[in-house]
Amino acid sequence: MTAVSVPLRRALPGWLGRSAIAGGQGAYALGLLIFLAFPLFAILARAATGPNGGLTLIHQIIVQGDFLAMVGRSLAVGLTTMALVLPCAYAFAYGLTRTRLPFKRGLRTLALLPLLAPSLLPGIALVYLLGNQGLLKPLSGGATIYGFWGIVAGEAFYTFPHALMILVTGLSVADGRLYDAARAMGAGPLRTFLTVTLPGTRYAVFSACCLVFTLAVTDFGVPKVVGGDYNVLAVEAYKAVIGQQDFSKGAAIGLMLLVPAVLTFALDRRVRARQGAGLSGRSQRYEPGSNRRRDAAFLGVCAVVVLALAALVGVAVWASFIKMWPYNLSLSLRSYDFDNMDGGGWQAWRNSVTLAALTALVGTALVFTGAWMMEKLPARGAARPLRTLTGLLVLTPMAVPGLVLGLGYIFFFNSPDNPLNGLYGTMTLLVICTVVHFYTSAHLTAVTALGGLDPEFEAAAAALKVNALTTFWRVTLPICLPAVLETARFLFVSAMTTVSAVVFLYSPSTMLAAVAVLNMDDAGAIGPAAAMCAVIMATSACVSLLLHAASHGLLRRAQAWRQASGVSSPSGKP
Repeated sequence: MTAVSVPLRRALPGWLGRSAIAGGQGAYALGLLIFLAFPLFAILARAATGPNGGLTLIHQIIVQGDFLAMVGRSLAVGLTTMALVLPCAYAFAYGLTRTRLPFKRGLRTLALLPLLAPSLLPGIALVYLLGNQGLLKPLSGGATIYGFWGIVAGEAFYTFPHALMILVTGLSVADGRLYDAARAMGAGPLRTFLTVTLPGTRYAVFSACCLVFTLAVTDFGVPKVVGGDYNVLAVEAYKAVIGQQDFSKGAAIGLMLLVPAVLTFALDRRVRARQGAGLSGRSQRYEPGSNRRRDAAFLGVCAVVVLALAALVGVAVWASFIKMWPYNLSLSLRSYDFDNMDGGGWQAWRNSVTLAALTALVGTALVFTGAWMMEKLPARGAARPLRTLTGLLVLTPMAVPGLVLGLGYIFFFNSPDNPLNGLYGTMTLLVICTVVHFYTSAHLTAVTALGGLDPEFEAAAAALKVNALTTFWRVTLPICLPAVLETARFLFVSAMTTVSAVVFLYSPSTMLAAVAVLNMDDAGAIGPAAAMCAVIMATSACVSLLLHAASHGLLRRAQAWRQASGVSSPSGKP
């Protein structure tokens, strides 16, 4: 029991407080069971049932001629992508955090640009650059982009910003005293890096490796566009469900996709548990010294990476305005006439905006309320097992690929015996699935924000006989508003760009923009597919900028007490 549990219990009168706490925690755990645990169990049940289910089905899949080779190809893609992305992301993050690099904010913004696009965009851009009729095809020496290297290049674009964010966080935590000691002992820059910087960031490096590998192995957007005959597990699961209507086979392959994700997640959690504190109460802030040669070198590295990322985005956007590639390169809005082509029309984009807005609103409310109940409310008696179960469930989505979660929703919610069957094919289920898919990252953000609050806030509320809900609304939420807005932005952009978690769940009336990109690419309409990617990126960027602009006014109003009382903000400014 935490130190704040006793004052909070006193703030809620007797049995009413205990009932409200137990009821809220019980409903929270029940929701996670219904919308996360039961769908995952449904995959296991579907793979194990039927005349050829269970070990027989898995054995049949494994002994088929191409399966083991397909597993090897998936692992090769994941490992090669990891080996390519990690050095680039580490160098970029080092330049942002450990040098006096100019234009840091602009470079970081451009480096995170891939987050605004569906995973199919790099594949489409590579087709325009190095496809059979690509711009750079004459310079490729006869090599083709369709296959292993095309998938790796696309996955590198897709996973780079995810690795960068982790490594920037790891490199931002540094004790300046260690570097002062290294200089005093005569250690040069290379020796200091190998003995101080690299060991201090080893956990961030391992986490980035796990994330990049998992994303590359479980993504099917890039290999679907540029994979060609180079089949990987994620595409095989998609083909089994969409192309062959073999749901048992899709479930079995989904379980196999779950294995590398769960293993890397478990290793990451184990390593994190052994991680010591990077900073102590006596730590000093690290300030990089002036070194023009170093800064120029890292500026060159960052510029090359940013140019590569911007080139893929720029080519896709430019090609979306081409009238008839490659025969008529005049500019036209023909590709944006979505209503006169397959893919759902502009209604698909409107559906995606609706999905993203609802996901941001509902998801942010659920995430912060749930995290607050777990972190700030007491757990007594029967609530203690619920707290343990909930703690496990909220971390599970990080280890579950979107494709697997979508399959689970098919088997669970499309069952006629399920009283929630009416949700299947509705926008409500798409919102729920999307919130669950990205729940862990949002939850960890909320827990971090709540963990930074002083217990004296709750103690003062208890002394004034203010109940916990009022304290949450008037104190906790305003203080955590930056994290709330960041969570809303993250959920909106993720909902706009996701494909894998919802590709099995939409209906004709709930067609989504990212799924429309997939369908248009299947139909050979690569220009309209690029145009829809551009629309998705523009929408995500506009909403992100609006949230960023609106946050300044909201923060000034909600946190005016900091200026009035002289309390320092989290950034260190009064």
